[in-house]
Amino acid sequence: MTTPEPTLHALGPQPFVFLPIKGGVEGPAFSRAFQAITWIALLGSGYWLLNLWQEGKFGGDTSLNGLRNAGWFVLGWVLLAWTTWHVMRSRARMDAQGIHQTWIWDKHMNYDELAYAKLIRIRGLEWFMAPRFYVRTLMGKFAVFYVSDRAVQQQCERLSQELSEFRQF
Repeated sequence: MTTPEPTLHALGPQPFVFLPIKGGVEGPAFSRAFQAITWIALLGSGYWLLNLWQEGKFGGDTSLNGLRNAGWFVLGWVLLAWTTWHVMRSRARMDAQGIHQTWIWDKHMNYDELAYAKLIRIRGLEWFMAPRFYVRTLMGKFAVFYVSDRAVQQQCERLSQELSEFRQF
């Protein structure tokens, strides 16, 4: 009988394994209330910008040239619109590969690399402010995932507890 070749994990700590219920859970990253407030801020600031332009507040010109004078204000509003788009589309997912969030830049973290995980929330305000799931790898890299969906939050809590028990020496 031959001895098996040592595997890579034999040289370091055992990899952490986590399987979410039902093969995975997914939900919106931000609450409906937060999404609504984001839309209100976008539409309100757009209305305000349009009124300022129509009143000639950007160089006294109400033509497109006046809007060109408001360039930085318009660019700020475009950035707000871009962020609103991502707030509306952002989703958090936990599956067999790890935890993911679609966002302005997508985030991903594998379970086997995790050293620490904690769900940070303000109880009673989850309807407004999405809890944050803070994770850190064995190499010190960290990420923060927004999770407003209750099923994803429960899996984050479960992952945090199981990881804490797994990493205790």
